[in-house]
Order: sequence, then C-alpha cells, then structure tokens
Amino acid sequence: MNVTTVKADEAKDVIGADLSKTIYQLAVADAQRRVRSRHRLTRGKFVEFMLKQPPSLVVMEACGSAQYWARRLVAMGHEVKLLPAQHVRAYVRRNKTDAADAAALVQASGCEDIKPVAIKTVEQQVLQQLHRFRSRWMDGRTARINGLRGALREFGVDIPKGAERGIEAIREALELADNGLPDALRPFIEQVLKEIEDCQQQLKGAEYMLKTLTAEDEVVRRLRTAPGVGLIISTGVRAAVNDIHRFGSGRYLAAWMGLTAKEHSSGETRRLGGISKRGDAYLRTQLIQGARSVLITARRAEQAGRPLDRLHRWALATEKRIGGNKAAVAVANKLARIIWALWKHERDYDGQWKQSAPADQAA
Repeated sequence: MNVTTVKADEAKDVIGADLSKTIYQLAVADAQRRVRSRHRLTRGKFVEFMLKQPPSLVVMEACGSAQYWARRLVAMGHEVKLLPAQHVRAYVRRNKTDAADAAALVQASGCEDIKPVAIKTVEQQVLQQLHRFRSRWMDGRTARINGLRGALREFGVDIPKGAERGIEAIREALELADNGLPDALRPFIEQVLKEIEDCQQQLKGAEYMLKTLTAEDEVVRRLRTAPGVGLIISTGVRAAVNDIHRFGSGRYLAAWMGLTAKEHSSGETRRLGGISKRGDAYLRTQLIQGARSVLITARRAEQAGRPLDRLHRWALATEKRIGGNKAAVAVANKLARIIWALWKHERDYDGQWKQSAPADQAA
C-alpha cells in the first residue's frame, strides 16, 4: 500500500497549490522559495498546467481531494508534500486569500519541523471511507433509538439503555395495547424501527466489506491478535497509517493518535495535563473503546480465577490506582504501542513481554 514518490531535488521549483472545488490558486517559486508567478486556474486548466511543468515539488494542504491530487501529480512525475492546514496558517501574512494561502504553502514547505501527511493509496481510502459510512449509520441508529426513547418517556414508557435492549423494549411497548401509548403514534414508531433496521443492515454490510477487503492482509491479521483490537481498530489503523516506519517508536504512534499527555512547561517547571486529543478523533475513540473491553475482560477473568497476562494485570492495577476512565485512556495508549510493535517487528501478540526487549518494542 505504499505510494512511490519522486525523490526531491534541491533545484526543483516549488509550487504551492491552494485547492478548492472549482478554482485552483498556484504560487510558482524557485528552489529558494521566491515566488515568480501566480496562477488562478480551473480544474481542467490546472491539469494542463501541471502536465507542462518540469518535475517540481508541489505543496498542498491535507484537505478534501488532496489525496487524489497527490496521487495524480506523483504519476505526472512531481514530488508532492501534504502539510497539515493548522501549521500552514501561521505563514499567511495579512489578509487570508487564496493567493496568500498558496504563497504560505511555499514558505511552510521549507520548515523541517512541519511533518508532512502521508499520501494514501486508493485501497487505504476505500477502507477509510467505509469506516466513515459505518460511523454515520451508527450515529443515525443511535439518534433514532434515543428519539424513540424520549418520545415514549413522554407517555410513561421507560426504555432501558443499550441499543439491543432498547430496540427490544420498544417493540414490546408497541405490542401492548394498554400501556398509554397513543394509537396515532404507533405507525410512526414502527417506521422509525424500520429505519433503525436499515441502519443495522448497512452497518453489517460495511463491516462485511471491511473484512472481505482485508482477508489477505497480514498486517490486519497480526494486529487482531492483540487484546481489544478487532476488525474495526485493525482496519482503521491500516487505513490511517501508511507506513509504520514513519514512527520511531510506539510512543510516537500514541502521540500521533492524541493519546499522550499535553505539556505546558517552562524552565524547571514541568506541567502535564490531559491527553492532547490530536490526530484522528474517530480512531482514538475506537482505541479507548477497545481498552474498555480489555478492562472488562480482565475483571471477569480475575473474578473467575483465570490466569492473566501482563497487559491485563497492568490494566487492573492501573484501574485500581487511577479509576476506570483514566485507566481506559492509559490502556488505549498501551494498545497503540502494542500495535506499533506488532506491525514494526512483524510478530503476533503473545501476552508476555520479553525482559530483554527495549521499552518501545515491548508488546
């Protein structure tokens, strides 16, 4: 799933491209990043212009359609660098315009501290979009269930928490004729239940496709051997992370997912707060949910007297020390490090860390 890029040459021109739906603003600069010309082009003219250019460094914000254009420009022979939009903003001088944004991209490309966003393959974007569709259908299902729960509460019908239990209780309420639910609302409630069923079918379809597309993917199979890491987390990480070797250690991957502490320090005073919450919020949420499943499994195993591996013992000790919610985040951080180790060192999870292994390689 790696995209081959053209090796950068110091003598190459630098082209800052500010993308939009129909108009593309370009700033063409020399190797010293001095802007020589500016162009405002339509989509078709943009393609024609780039085909005529010698191999250049094209800099774009990591925004909508940027991944598509990155792959297409690489195929034309250009080198492409995608920069996080929040870091480019600091290079915009005075008023914000398309021309100013394009020039800012040229200047920001020279800052080595700004880490570029990896170019995704078509296969990665397919997986990512399936996750997005699944998330929307899940949100739609939850919204409808909560809407019915609130509507029925107005007539004294209490619906328990949980999707499956809630849907079952709503169906039972419809079957009862003397529970105070007006007959005028019953057909509309049935219609909403059908919409919920449709959302569930779409969810299953997306999950089936994720499973089918990654059936032969060794990385996904290996990641799923870790506790708390199932189909959703493994394919989500596979779609988001282009090359695991971009991350020097598991801590870098955890920080990239926003699971490390936010720091505000100066001099000899060091202040650590909550997690930074940077990166992909969806992926971070899934990891925390996976961490909660690790804690639940550990508690049940302890109560049943079954043996625990080192991860589960550590998770329980952390929960007793700092509480359930904080422990879930801590375990999610640990899972991110385990994911890095399994992928980087191409091995399955075995539940026991080797004492001789470096800390960042321990899984």
